[in-house]
Formats: sequence, structure tokens, C-alpha cells
Amino acid sequence: MAYRGAHMTMSDARPGDDDAIRVLIVDDHALFRRGLIQVLLFEDGIQVVGEGEDGEDALKKAEELAPDVILMDVRMPRTSGIEATRRLAEMLPTAKILMLTVSDEEEDLYEAIKAGATGYLLKEISIEEVADAVRAVMQGQTLISPSMASKLIVEFNNLSKKAEERQSVPAPKLTDRELEVLKLVARGLTNRDIADSLYISENTVKNHVRNILEKLHLHSRMEAVIYAVKERLLDLDETGEPRG
Repeated sequence: MAYRGAHMTMSDARPGDDDAIRVLIVDDHALFRRGLIQVLLFEDGIQVVGEGEDGEDALKKAEELAPDVILMDVRMPRTSGIEATRRLAEMLPTAKILMLTVSDEEEDLYEAIKAGATGYLLKEISIEEVADAVRAVMQGQTLISPSMASKLIVEFNNLSKKAEERQSVPAPKLTDRELEVLKLVARGLTNRDIADSLYISENTVKNHVRNILEKLHLHSRMEAVIYAVKERLLDLDETGEPRG
């Protein structure tokens, strides 16, 4: 797709883009947006359909363009990326929202996940890695920068330990196979990796994941990871990393 000034020209879409991943870029720094657009422009199977400079733009453009993936900054004027994500999760539930930010604050990470973000990446990653991240979230993966993932796991591990003395409501019953799948999801394995590990088909894994989310009243794989840590289904070392 050609990029002209500050606007995308929809008629300039490359031939064969009908099945491309439609991406909306939302960031209050114009130069950063421009860099992302220039990189993604030459990526096969990815089409940048629009851009915005704050959360209000994100809501307006998302409703107009129906993107598959939204690359969203966290801290922006008018409406923050987190608030926009919360509203987009209701307005456009099929869209994958990937936070791309300089903020390594734990509170921003937790609030983004609670709002419905599919991933949380720090801008310390190379701009060329963004295309792979877009493809990954479209395949159902949840992406978190390693430094932030460690904070997340440690924090929820600590919360689960503190909650041990409190009486808890019995969790919905999962089958042994569903528990196996949940543990592998929590370790960050893709559906294909889980299928290979358990010697079952990828479709069977998808069915198990769907059943797990329904039984536990969860909405995403990330929430399933948090659940697994809170319920101490993983064998974690002292740093919060899974053993084995």
C-alpha cells in the first residue's frame, strides 16, 4: 500500500491484499507511526489500513476500518491506549490489540491485560520484529516482552501464595486432558506445539482451549495463564519461571 503524507490511500492497496492482515497503528508520535508504516508496507500478508494519534482516533478509525490487529500505544492524550482498548474490546471483539509502548510500569501491564489486550511489547524490540508480532497474535498467541512477563508471573505467584489462607470458591472442574492443555498454554506453547507434545491434532487443541475458556469464564489465553498461576497449576521456581 502506498503511503502519502499523513493519510493512507485505500485505492493504492497491492493486488492480492484481500486476505492480508489489516493493521491499524495508533501512537501519538508521528515519526514512530511513519517508521512502522514504512516497515510493514513491504511485508507480505500485512496491510496497514489506517493510523491514529490517540485513543479517540483509535475508536473512530477502528469502527470505520474494522482492522484485524491494532498496534496501540499506552500513554496518549485525550483517551489513553488502555481506555481505548477497554472500549474496543466491546465494540470490536474480534480485533487483536497489541500494546506497543515504552512503559514498563507493572500497573500499565495489568490494566492493559484486564482491558483485553492480546499482548504487551516494549518499544525496545526492533521495529522489524513488529511484523512477526502481528502475525503471531493473529494466530492466537499472546505476546509479552520477557521482562514484563517475568513481572507478571512473579506478581501473580505472590498473590496466589497470599490467597492460600483465604477460603476460595471451588473452581469449575476441568478434565485431566484440559488441565494438561492449560498448563502448556500457560508455558507459552502455541496450539501446534501443544498438539505435538500431546500427540493430538491442532483442531483438538483448539477445541480444548475453547472448552477451558468457556468453563472458567475467561476471554483469552492470557487470562488462562493468569488463572493457571493463581491456582498454582504450574511448578514455578523462586523467580516465578516454570520448571522443566
